[in-house]
Amino acid sequence: MTSLRQGVEKENFEERYSRQILFQGIGADGQRRLAAGRVAIVGCGATGSALASLLARAGVGTLRVIDRDYVEASNLQRQSLFEESDAAESVPKAIAAARKIAAFNSEIVVEARVEDVVPANINVLLDGMDVILDGTDNFETRYLLNDYAVQNLRPWIYAAAVGSYGVTLNVLPKKTACLSCIFPDAPRGMVETCDTSGILNSAVNLVASIAATEAMKMLVGGEAAERLRKTLWSFNVWSNEHAEIAAASPRPGCRACDAAEFVHLAGEGRPHITMCGRNSVQIHERARPVDFIEMQRRLESHGVVRHNEFVLKFWREPYEMTLFPDGRAIIKGTTDTAIARSLYARYVGS
Repeated sequence: MTSLRQGVEKENFEERYSRQILFQGIGADGQRRLAAGRVAIVGCGATGSALASLLARAGVGTLRVIDRDYVEASNLQRQSLFEESDAAESVPKAIAAARKIAAFNSEIVVEARVEDVVPANINVLLDGMDVILDGTDNFETRYLLNDYAVQNLRPWIYAAAVGSYGVTLNVLPKKTACLSCIFPDAPRGMVETCDTSGILNSAVNLVASIAATEAMKMLVGGEAAERLRKTLWSFNVWSNEHAEIAAASPRPGCRACDAAEFVHLAGEGRPHITMCGRNSVQIHERARPVDFIEMQRRLESHGVVRHNEFVLKFWREPYEMTLFPDGRAIIKGTTDTAIARSLYARYVGS
């Protein structure tokens, strides 16, 4: 009976991925390697949800989807794993992604983590992953991922999209340039965001498709891995402008690759992060359990409150607070961290 069941499972596996197995670059052995692969997707917004969908459909065996945020109506234009009901219920993106993936590929494992990746938890969140993918919206987290990857010799892929522009870089620690090699410091001054420049879903899907393909090459290994791109690649889908920067080897003097100084892992100068696409600030240094029922009772006299098992939302004009079970909060209606801290202290506690 066991051998019969195994035969049926093999037949189903080969049928599901038959068109991918026919592709010479993957084949049957490559498909089995994908099935054994473990990939972390950090951030499940526009790029992250596209990455998760592509890799789940391709048969990557384990996806760990890590995201601190919840679904809103403005996400639906470009974040392909979510539906109107997710936005109406403020479902955390990692949870919504896991549910959607289970509906079209129940044979893979999706580990949803509703958390913010910070120095204190990055080792736990990324432990055991073969490849790390960037679906984030800020350079602070990207440099943190870069430090972790270089220190632990773990391949990762930087990816970003804003407006009509997308960019991506493969990082193979000690072999190719890392993010700090290309950009020793985070951008200063005015930086384009989804809020200021908008975003085309086609730019998102282009860069996600390229990053997902590179991730598959890493997982398949062998000849496929030899075909990995070794440049920082960018493309503007509206103007058709294209650029590449050489990244085939680490830069001498790089803080991470050469000096092994992992300042972001050490948490030096980590700021409150202003969220992409919203007039809001995240309070992420708290770590205390929150009883939503008790919190609702406390807040009801101060404004409108509702909650589900994942988030509590509190409205007091002109601000909106989204509180998570671990005490983390997103304060919408300001980019002033002092105001955000004050609101948190007033309604949640200092």
